[in-house]
Amino acid sequence: MDQFVINGGQALAGTIRAAGAKNAALPILAATLLAEGRTSLSNVPQLRDIKTMLQLLTRMGVQFTQDAQQQFIIDANEVTHYAAPYELVKTMRASILVLGPLLARFGQAEVSLPGGCAIGARPVNLHVDGLRAFGAAIEVRNGYIQAQAERLRGATFTMETVTVTGTENLLMAAVLTDGRSVLHNAACEPEVVDLANFLNAMGAKIHGAGTPTITIDGVERLIGTQYSVLPDRIETGTYLVAAAMTRGHIRIENTRADLLTAVLDKLREAGAVITSGDDWIELDMRGQRPRAVDIRTAPYPAFPTDMQAQFCALNSIADGVGQVIETVFENRFMHAVEMQRMGANIRLESNTAMCRGIERLTAAPVMATDLRASASLVLAALVADGETVIDRIYHIDRGYENIEAKFAELGANIRRVSGE
Repeated sequence: MDQFVINGGQALAGTIRAAGAKNAALPILAATLLAEGRTSLSNVPQLRDIKTMLQLLTRMGVQFTQDAQQQFIIDANEVTHYAAPYELVKTMRASILVLGPLLARFGQAEVSLPGGCAIGARPVNLHVDGLRAFGAAIEVRNGYIQAQAERLRGATFTMETVTVTGTENLLMAAVLTDGRSVLHNAACEPEVVDLANFLNAMGAKIHGAGTPTITIDGVERLIGTQYSVLPDRIETGTYLVAAAMTRGHIRIENTRADLLTAVLDKLREAGAVITSGDDWIELDMRGQRPRAVDIRTAPYPAFPTDMQAQFCALNSIADGVGQVIETVFENRFMHAVEMQRMGANIRLESNTAMCRGIERLTAAPVMATDLRASASLVLAALVADGETVIDRIYHIDRGYENIEAKFAELGANIRRVSGE
């Protein structure tokens, strides 16, 4: 099992390029099931979760190739299997995103329930209830969602809680319904907007994506198209926090500042000087130690839960005391315990982490527990005295493309080794 070995103490400096957004690419790949003809996708990140989704689609009969420009050419005209088995779904919960497209285009789907999640419960009842509102007959048996429908019909559905994957699944199902559908209390994340833009490029009629109310007028068919996935705002934010923690100066290209308003505001509050253009962001700490900041996670456009662990790492070495309140997931402070092994002064109480910054952390062997927790441990190691070994880094490969190469470009002393 691979590990990262990191020697801290280097201020990050230089320029890197952001990858495409994992959380946009996954639903867009699932949505290719809806299209007749070929679809060409660019800016798809090279990640473990992407490989898992492609493996799942291939099992169903989808054909894909990569051209010389790293574009994915996807053809879903020969789909013959309509199941997402447990052995794939258990490794990536986003596999449930094939449920809506399979049901809408082929009238049937059998998708495993995702099971447990390291960062808390992510119930799928809203996916099921919404599809039933569209007229699907659904049973949950032997750990599988079994769904059938001759043709879905438009309906109005209000989600009890904001759910990104639930919004995406229902959005993909609604595009091929008879009549109009309205989704209330929909997720507003940029990745939902990117999916809607992709579906519209294939001929869907979606209005209001990015707002709590999305209206979809069903169409008879969708046709394959060319599309480029939006940049990964969480990857961008992670590198910006790393630069702030190391008192560095970096520039990130192929990214968008408008997707990161809440994060950039907190980095400025921490003392960073930030400038940006249409497709780049630059952060300069001017050699200064960051100031501690208070954050509270909430659905977009508020502060993203996927950046919470990184800001816990920043607060651990910042000047002052920072309060981090997690409102989205109930079990997302496991990284704090590992940071405590490195000397971090973090006190946990319910959904709150109180971080009193210290000048420097101390290297220690630590273990990643989920995707964003693993990223926060890399950040902590970059400012720790000595050599930190991070175990179970397969988590980080799910969401960060070539992370060790990018950090090395910025001057970090990081290498990947094969563990025992």
